[in-house]
Amino acid sequence: MKIVYLDCFSGISGDMVLGALVDAGVSFEHLEAELRKLSVSGWSIRAEEVKRRGLRAKKVTVESGERHPHRGLQEILAMIAAAGFAPGVTDRATRIFTRLGEAEAGVHGVPVERIHFHEVGAVDSIVDIVGAAIGFEALDVEVLCSPLNVGGGRVQTSHGMLPVPAPATAALLQGAPTYSSGLEMELVTPTGAAIVATLTKRFGAQPAMRVQSTGYGAGTADPKEQANVLRVFVGETAEGSAGEAVEEGAPAGIRSDAGAEWEAPITVLEANVDDMNPQIYGYFAERALAAGALDVFATPVQMKKGRPGMMVTVLCERGLRDRLAEMMLQETTTIGVRMNDVRRRTLEREAVTVSTPWGAVEVKIARQGDEVLNVAPEYEDCSRIAREKNVPLKQVMAEAFRAFHRRQNK
Repeated sequence: MKIVYLDCFSGISGDMVLGALVDAGVSFEHLEAELRKLSVSGWSIRAEEVKRRGLRAKKVTVESGERHPHRGLQEILAMIAAAGFAPGVTDRATRIFTRLGEAEAGVHGVPVERIHFHEVGAVDSIVDIVGAAIGFEALDVEVLCSPLNVGGGRVQTSHGMLPVPAPATAALLQGAPTYSSGLEMELVTPTGAAIVATLTKRFGAQPAMRVQSTGYGAGTADPKEQANVLRVFVGETAEGSAGEAVEEGAPAGIRSDAGAEWEAPITVLEANVDDMNPQIYGYFAERALAAGALDVFATPVQMKKGRPGMMVTVLCERGLRDRLAEMMLQETTTIGVRMNDVRRRTLEREAVTVSTPWGAVEVKIARQGDEVLNVAPEYEDCSRIAREKNVPLKQVMAEAFRAFHRRQNK
C-alpha cells in the first residue's frame, strides 16, 4: 500500500503541505495547471528553495490582491464542483471544506449553511486546500500522520485575539494526538488542521515503510527555536516481498505463498482488571486508538474470588508497544501489562471512492488475489451524509454498496 506520512513536529499549515508535496515529487507545473481550473482570478503561485534553521525546504507562496475574501461554504463547494477536477480531487477538497465548515459552525453556534469563511475563504487558502487535494491525488497515497505540535500563546484573527490552538483548529483536532513544545506561536492553522482531520487514516508513530521520497515544506515564520517545516515521507508499507527474510524485532512483514495476504509482526498488550469504572475503559480506548493502536477491545473474564472483570487488549505495531503499555498503566487500574509479539495475516486492502445520489463515499475493499472478499462503506462518510441529507444511514450504506458493485461490473 502506498502511503504518505506527515511528520508534524513543527505543526502543519496549507502552504507547508503544498511545499512538502512539491518537494517530495509532485509536479509544480501540474499543480498550477490544475489550480487554474478554479473560477477565481488575480492570483499567482510560486515555489522556491528556502532555509529554515539550516534545513533546505520548499516554500510555496500564493499571492492575491483580493480585498474581500469572505466566501460562503456553498459558494466554495460550487466552485470546486464546477472546476472539472478528477473525482478524487473533488471529493477530497469537498470533504476538507465541509469538515472545516462544520467546525466553524460549531464554534460560532450557527448552522453550517450560514458559515462564511474569513481567512480560509481567501484565494490563498482555497488554493492551499484544493492544491493539497491535487497533490495527494497525484501521489495516489493513503495519509498517515504523527502527533501534532500545536504551539501555544495567542494568535490574531478576524475575530480578534484567540488562544492557540484557535477554536476551529481545536475542534478539528478532537481525537487526534496533540501536544505543545512550548513555542508560543500558532503551529497548526485551521487549514492545516482541516486537511489532517479529513484525510488522515491513522495517527501515531511512523509505520514501517520503504521510503521513496522525502519532502520538506516551509511555513512563513522562521522562529529561532526550531525549523518551521512539515516533513513528509512517501513510500510503501514495508511488508516485504515473497520469500523475504524478516529479522527478529524488525517491523517489516512478508507476503504469504499465495501472494494475496500479508504476515506482519505486531504486539498484543493485555491486562486483567476487576476494579475499573467502565467509563474509564471507553476513555482509554479512544486515547489508545488516537495514539496509533491498531485495535482495542475488552473481553469479559472471571477473576479470582469469583469476581467478574474484563481483559483489556491492545493490538499495536512493535514500535508503539512501550508507549501504549505505559498508557495502559497510567489510564487503567491494572498493575501490570502482558506483552506478546505475534504475527498476523491480513488481506490486501485498498480504498476507492464511489458516487451516491447524496455525495461521495469511500469504500474499503479486502482482496485475496483478484477476488474481492469484503466490502465496507466508510462509516464516517455515510453517517455524515445521513445527517446532512436527512437520509437513513442504512439507505446511504446500501446505495454505497450498489455504487461499488456497478463500478465493479463496468
